[in-house]
Amino acid sequence: MNRYYKFGVGACLLVAAIGYLMYAGLQQSSTYYFTIDEFLPRRHELVGQGVRVAGRVAPGSLSKQTSAAGTAMTFAIGDFKGADTPGETVPVAFTGIVPDMFAEGRDVIIEGRYVDGTLRAQQIMTSCPSKYEAQSDQRASK
Repeated sequence: MNRYYKFGVGACLLVAAIGYLMYAGLQQSSTYYFTIDEFLPRRHELVGQGVRVAGRVAPGSLSKQTSAAGTAMTFAIGDFKGADTPGETVPVAFTGIVPDMFAEGRDVIIEGRYVDGTLRAQQIMTSCPSKYEAQSDQRASK
């Protein structure tokens, strides 16, 4: 009976360890996904949490400095309406490798943490350009 007892205790410890590792991994990798319009009203609730925010890089907000550690840059993201209707923006700080298609006016997804009024980006993902949009009526009728 002693042998079965040791086996049972060992199995319970193994199951508990695997359960803890799964829980800890999910906590670290889980992030909320928001558009900028969804994020702005809730940003004070999300301080320090991992988030993904989709928005458009605000024109005139980009500032870059290149170093050995990568490119340090600050910019702001706003809604998808563009420069025609400027709205509220969120400042973003990032240091690392900048995606090739990153530019002002481009749609991006920022993954990071919202701290001290700034979205501290860990990763920046860019969207494909609008070359896949439907053709206008003039071009489609030809």
